[in-house]
Amino acid sequence: MTIQLRCFGESGNAYKAALTLELSGLEWEPVFVDFFNGATRTPDFRALNPMGEVPVMVDGNYVLSQSGAIQDYAAEKSGRFGWADGNARREVLRWLLFDNHKISGVAGPLRFNMNFLPEEKRNAEVNAFMSMRLGSALKVLDANLGGRDWLVGGGPTIADFATCGYLFYGEPFGFDRATYPNIDRWLGRISGLPGWTHPYDLMPGSPADRA
Repeated sequence: MTIQLRCFGESGNAYKAALTLELSGLEWEPVFVDFFNGATRTPDFRALNPMGEVPVMVDGNYVLSQSGAIQDYAAEKSGRFGWADGNARREVLRWLLFDNHKISGVAGPLRFNMNFLPEEKRNAEVNAFMSMRLGSALKVLDANLGGRDWLVGGGPTIADFATCGYLFYGEPFGFDRATYPNIDRWLGRISGLPGWTHPYDLMPGSPADRA
């Protein structure tokens, strides 16, 4: 049975799940959620996910939300991009939690505020503060990638696919690959993996569709 992923192209969190499903080789398909026209606030969507967020994965009768949980499910089901032992699993989890709180948890709202929020509602001081927080987290990520190809172990894991979730988007949100040479090389390794696809090509929905 084909896995369905409720998603839209602009969502970096949905991209983490979509990229993991795609690279894992599992049979899956994206199902567009019209976020910008309020689709996540409808009763039907809230019945599927009371949190009112994408991504949401549906595999038969099993429904799962939150990108990290979906990535964990895909890694377990496919046997790819997981871990060799308990310590490695915890190291992967450590990076997923760091990303959720320090990288994606800041990059997501910052990118939204700078690009998708009506201009009159944007707050320069808030964006400056979030840019500072994101820069601090990216320095940690860049330092940890020094002298290594991947975040955990000798190959890519869902830790890599989580932390890169927002970093392939082209809209300005305070991230410049040239500023972080280790991140730049790491993103190049990820995009060089067989099957890697840009978020706007992997999932339906992009700013160009609403232009």
